[in-house]
Amino acid sequence: MSELREECGIAAIYHLPGESPSPLCPEQGIEHVSRLVPRMLLDIQNRGQLAAGFTTYNPHRDQLIDTYKDVGSVTEVFRLAHRSGCESLMKEYAGRAAIGHVRYATCGEEDRSYAQPFERHHLLKYKWFSFAFNGQLANYLKLRDYLLSDNDHHLARETDTEIMMHEISREFSGPRRPSLGEAMRNLSQRFDGAYSLVFLNAEGDMLVARDPLGIKPLCYAKEGPLFAAASESVALLNLGFQPESILSLPPGHAITIQQGQFAVERYSNITRKAHCFFEWVYFANVASTLDDRGVYLSRTALGKELARLELEKDSVPLDEDTIVVPVPDTSKAAADAMAFELGVQCMEGLIRNRYAGRTFIEGGESRQRKAETKYTPLREVLAGKRVLLVEDSIVRSTTMRVLLKRIREFGGAREIHVRVACPPIIAPCFYGIDMSTIKELFAPAFLKDGPLTEEVQAEMAKTLRADSLRYLPVESIAQAIGLERDQLCQACITGSYPTPAGQELYELALENDRNGQCLRRTYEEVPSEALGCRS
Repeated sequence: MSELREECGIAAIYHLPGESPSPLCPEQGIEHVSRLVPRMLLDIQNRGQLAAGFTTYNPHRDQLIDTYKDVGSVTEVFRLAHRSGCESLMKEYAGRAAIGHVRYATCGEEDRSYAQPFERHHLLKYKWFSFAFNGQLANYLKLRDYLLSDNDHHLARETDTEIMMHEISREFSGPRRPSLGEAMRNLSQRFDGAYSLVFLNAEGDMLVARDPLGIKPLCYAKEGPLFAAASESVALLNLGFQPESILSLPPGHAITIQQGQFAVERYSNITRKAHCFFEWVYFANVASTLDDRGVYLSRTALGKELARLELEKDSVPLDEDTIVVPVPDTSKAAADAMAFELGVQCMEGLIRNRYAGRTFIEGGESRQRKAETKYTPLREVLAGKRVLLVEDSIVRSTTMRVLLKRIREFGGAREIHVRVACPPIIAPCFYGIDMSTIKELFAPAFLKDGPLTEEVQAEMAKTLRADSLRYLPVESIAQAIGLERDQLCQACITGSYPTPAGQELYELALENDRNGQCLRRTYEEVPSEALGCRS
């Protein structure tokens, strides 16, 4: 079975009718507002580097909505390095509205057919639509088996994206024609998991929605006739929207544009929030603000907490031979803050090859090979030094093991003390991050018999061949982000999941781990009838 897990990014833009062109509109005019989508996707390229695409709407062409997508980076897919090629593409797909997507994926899915948006053709314009989403459905198998139960349906791919496409189609089946808000309300009753989605149909109607728990981020802005939305605020800020205009869409809310009318409406009665804490720790662009919490400030707060623990434990001498070194790039803010609080230098002892991609999402041998070429240690910085190496998280430990070896062998560091600006990852994620089994995680094997103690961390350090290792406690996360613990999804560091299907998958993952059945993904082992839908 192909893997479903990916971390992605979405974007949408619309120039509403009846008003003069927005100052932010391209110089070519309203019908070319779709040109802004590749620029938005570049700003959220950190969320997906395997594939990119967009769907545009233009009422003056035969293909009312038309989709272009391919495997590759945003620059490669949209030919941004080739002026004539890019211009030809932008003219062909010019539109007054558009949705876009960038995608990560795991092995077996490096195929154009998995790239988003997904478009579904139909003779009736309101049933002809395209959509894209960021997230993952934890009850994927339940929905899949229901669709296939009558033997009249067929699925071309093992992906929850296709499942969502058919579920959306069901909402508009037959003669009934629900509003986009009503359709979203019905869908949310069947979907268990994380999803921020964008939708565009051949009548020019648009839907932008965030799941009832707000697990995945989604921001939007509207100034005059121009509306835009994206997974992260940085994409909107760099379009030219004023900071005060950029808002996070509340969980369980949808933005609809129907017959040119813009509206924000609540479609779900669920009041709990469960924002993915990993967005602030690792995934999001450091320049973004999510749910009124700046990513940069959150990471600096994590660094200050690391410094507080370091001073409390007093285990490493803080003299002229001690330096703080971040694992670039997501650890730099935490490392800078930690070094400042400790009164020691923060130095770039590791230089990242920015074209190597993120090893976190890679699989098997590819992950290790990329880790070996991703960072170059600077001997002139590291030689003879006592290094406090700051990392945002340790998931599988592949990158950390390679880094420690290279820093010691090629960098000549005297000591390496690993400091992690995150608690141990002890449980899989079933909401869009590629870690589905317990066996693949580093920490659980050390924590089976109890809590995270100094002795346990010493054992971990010995396994990694570090001189010492220290994690942040779970309570540090909510404090650093500035949200209450019950407003965050911290399932991967606590084992407590915010949705029923997620919790059931975790129980199955624990059982598989106990029985040694850990070679396959948890999704492949689950009896689909065990996964219910969200009530």
